[in-house]
Amino acid sequence: MSTDNNKKTPKDSHYARLRRQFRDQNANPAAQNFRKSTRPATDARALSDDLVRLYGLHTVRAAVLNPNRKITRMLATRNALARLEIEDIESRNFPIEIVTPRDIDNETGSEAVHQGVMIEAKPLKAQKLSDLQDSQLLLVLDQVTDPHNVGAIMRSAVAFGAQALITTSRHSPQESGVLAKSASGALELINHIEVRNLAEALEELHELGFMTIGLDSEGPAEMEATLTGGKIALVLGAEGKGLRQKTRETVSTLARLDMPGEIKSLNVSNAAAISLYAAERYLRSK
Repeated sequence: MSTDNNKKTPKDSHYARLRRQFRDQNANPAAQNFRKSTRPATDARALSDDLVRLYGLHTVRAAVLNPNRKITRMLATRNALARLEIEDIESRNFPIEIVTPRDIDNETGSEAVHQGVMIEAKPLKAQKLSDLQDSQLLLVLDQVTDPHNVGAIMRSAVAFGAQALITTSRHSPQESGVLAKSASGALELINHIEVRNLAEALEELHELGFMTIGLDSEGPAEMEATLTGGKIALVLGAEGKGLRQKTRETVSTLARLDMPGEIKSLNVSNAAAISLYAAERYLRSK
């Protein structure tokens, strides 16, 4: 008596063939070397000091739509240009070059996740601290050096309605492709102000009416208990080192994020997001 249980369907054969091909390719060193050689490693090409190179779909779309961003050049694949979904982009006042992904690799370096589009542009012009007198929520970073962290913090700051991100001129990342890519468009949506002396900048914020709250895992009070007034500047330090002593002495108060779990400290970008959420809710309730 025959049975159908052992019969192979065309679909079964198709997947079996794909599995064999996958095994053969991964077992074949020559095939692996060929795949690696299709995107050879390259370093970023040098760029003049008065320009920045930005890349990635979200980053470039936000830059093109920012009226304050002066773009001098764009490189894009045809597919990426379509995916930007910007009406009449060809009529913008900067040249667009249709290229291959490898052409962009040669500009950005092969490690950059450019998604087929890159621009060269003038850095954004920053406001002065005195221009923030009508703001309610600011974020201040005390020598946070990792551009990935600063980009993620910038994104959270925009999400929770902060009006500016203030960083130190030294030991902080400059405007760059890595920072902008990590910010996923937020670089174009928030004022990024660099200051030479953070203690002096905090004193100026005090004169503008801001309550400056330094986040510290050993802070004497829960952050929520320190929220007062109608203007708040949250101050966060670098991972590991935390706030510098002079910063700790200058802020209005030190506070902690009270966490019930075994771990009492967070990645600086996570701590920024949580404190921004609490401060924004407080200000909205006033």
